[in-house]
Amino acid sequence: MPDHRKICVILNEQSGDHPDTQSRRQRLTELFAENGLEAELIGLTPDTPILETARKAAGNGCAMIVAAGGDGTIGAVAAAAHEAGVPMGVIPQGTFNYFARGLEIPEEPEGAVRILATGRLREISLGEVNGEVFLNNASLGIYPLILRTREGVYQRWGRSRLAAYWSVVLALAGFRHPLRLQAEVDGRKTEIRTPLAFVANSAYQLEQFNLDGAGAIREGEFVLFTSKGSSRWDLVRASLRLAMGKAQKGEEFGMVTGRDITLRTSRPQALVARDGEKELMQTPIRFRHRDEPLRVMVRAEPEPAEQEPEPETPARAALEKELPA
Repeated sequence: MPDHRKICVILNEQSGDHPDTQSRRQRLTELFAENGLEAELIGLTPDTPILETARKAAGNGCAMIVAAGGDGTIGAVAAAAHEAGVPMGVIPQGTFNYFARGLEIPEEPEGAVRILATGRLREISLGEVNGEVFLNNASLGIYPLILRTREGVYQRWGRSRLAAYWSVVLALAGFRHPLRLQAEVDGRKTEIRTPLAFVANSAYQLEQFNLDGAGAIREGEFVLFTSKGSSRWDLVRASLRLAMGKAQKGEEFGMVTGRDITLRTSRPQALVARDGEKELMQTPIRFRHRDEPLRVMVRAEPEPAEQEPEPETPARAALEKELPA
């Protein structure tokens, strides 16, 4: 158990698709008190980047930094916690919550806060692209365009998984030109023409979308997917199959695995999406793992005498080794 003398919670009250009957801040304050935890809730402001807010909290002596938001918020808090060398907690508040679900952290705040009070620490391998942290995936090509379209859909219709899927279809309808990439994976070089280059770091997410490669991720590798489709219809069809978990393995996406991936384009900058956030990065774009793991609070396992037999699940198998007591 980590030291709970000072828990700092980075709270994104705008994330997710589940409006609360009472404010998230009020409910979380009640839950921390019920679990005997003292926490400082720090709200996000439009003028201050999430990472800057999390770094400031880390510098103020927090024994643990907790992300209460979606995967974008969680990714920024993970980077700040890792830099400060402090543990991280997660209260998932997003639309998809892939990171939390992959660690079997409950999506309801009651269960997530209980883990902060009673859980244990696990080491999680952090991916980075050009030095910036990503937890689930990072990509070039059509996906950043999807994110741009999604912002407009959310503003008009609100945040929901259905709205997110619809934004995919709208974005693909405006697809124009594929990428021309030079890819180097663990020293192996190849040229690729594709509308999407997608680097995965979440075994759980791949299994949810019926894609191969989860085993490679558990072995410490990334999985690079490239779309084989060239027409708009090909991309729309592949995206809809992904959304329904019915992707055609090996037919619609090329796949290669490796620990060090570099993608080069003909342009000096490329728009890169990281866990749902997008930004311009200088090329080439390099993907690697950070040397030191991130420590994350997860559910405590019962003692062997108390533990009831449970079937193995993909999410449980994706967990990394437990920290020494």
